[in-house]
Amino acid sequence: MITKPKGTYDIYGNTAKYYNYINGVFASVCEYYNYEYIRTPIFEDSELFHRSVGETSDIVSKETYDFKDRGDRNLTLRPEGTAGVVRSFIENKMYGDVNQPKKFYYSGTMYRYERPQAGRFRELSQIGVEVLGSDSPLIDAEVISLAYRLLEEMGIENVTVKINTLGDKESRENYRASLVNYLEPHIDELCPDCQKRLTTNPLRILDCKVDKDSEVLKNAPSIMDYLNNESKTRFEKVLEYLEYLDVDYEIDANIVRGLDYYNHTVFELVADIESLGSAKTLCAGGRYNNLVNFLGGPDTPGIGFASGTDRLIHVLQELNQDKEITTGVDVYVMAVSEEEKLTALKLVQDLRWLEVKTEMDTLDKGLKAQFKQADRLNARILIILNNEDLKKGLITVKDNLTKEETKVDENEILDYIISNL
Repeated sequence: MITKPKGTYDIYGNTAKYYNYINGVFASVCEYYNYEYIRTPIFEDSELFHRSVGETSDIVSKETYDFKDRGDRNLTLRPEGTAGVVRSFIENKMYGDVNQPKKFYYSGTMYRYERPQAGRFRELSQIGVEVLGSDSPLIDAEVISLAYRLLEEMGIENVTVKINTLGDKESRENYRASLVNYLEPHIDELCPDCQKRLTTNPLRILDCKVDKDSEVLKNAPSIMDYLNNESKTRFEKVLEYLEYLDVDYEIDANIVRGLDYYNHTVFELVADIESLGSAKTLCAGGRYNNLVNFLGGPDTPGIGFASGTDRLIHVLQELNQDKEITTGVDVYVMAVSEEEKLTALKLVQDLRWLEVKTEMDTLDKGLKAQFKQADRLNARILIILNNEDLKKGLITVKDNLTKEETKVDENEILDYIISNL
């Protein structure tokens, strides 16, 4: 028997309902905020990810799926969504569009070669947004509020935005030098990965999962002490806007991004849900004003966030105690004889074209079995066809909540269903 590759999974049944639910809510919220959908290739030129994600990052050094195709080209399965969106922005010259900024949302699969464990896979699903072309603190607040609203719409409560700033280039460089000077005498007290990061990516040491409770990191200097006036004023403006939007936030100096093109606002959305243990971060993002230029485009500010669909499914299942998402159908049409089935077939199609979620039996079940099937599908309304009624031009309709039955003129059935849903 052929089985799926290690670290991958099939999406079906109740998990598929959660998956579709999350993507549906996400698309709706993004449309409200006037973001447009974008889709980029699952594989790209390896240089795109090696440059954008960083050769020294854990993703590139340990986790990317790199391969050569039959044309001897170096390709990589995408490990994250931002680089592909930025590449598309540059390649398609979207920076020349009169309508700025460009606001995008995406969803899809990403690939990272890491050890599979609970909630972590080699093939993973992500949703995310990117805004390119505006450096305004208003956009920072909008992106964060969109993520906050998204989790609210899914019924995830007790969410806090943990936020920090990396400042501008001057502030960041001053802080980086101070951090390295502080860490050098203590480097032997840190994990092997952090010892390497001291020379390649020192800011990443601050969010190390191994050393997070280390006294060395607890006593490390804070970026807040190295912000120049412009960076400090900008950060205060973002916080002011978040307060005005009723978004709960906490300043967390340990939230960082190690690559040089990140600056100013960085953030994570954290859910205070006991069953999640330490895996409370549901979304993460930040501003990357230098990435477009870094990848060969014109100077263009950017900001975005991403969230793991698999993590969100886990959270929703925990909150719902793994109960099924009740989707159900609007109408179930019941027929037994061939004449009834012909009428049912046309009626089902007409209702579906009116955007009514409709189903009928296709397994030649008896009427009793069809009633049971309608209940399993949580049908709101039952249409029960029988030859005697059809000869009189009538159709029996049953409200599956009140259990009331009504005889409806065949020519008025569509209007009746629409008005009673």
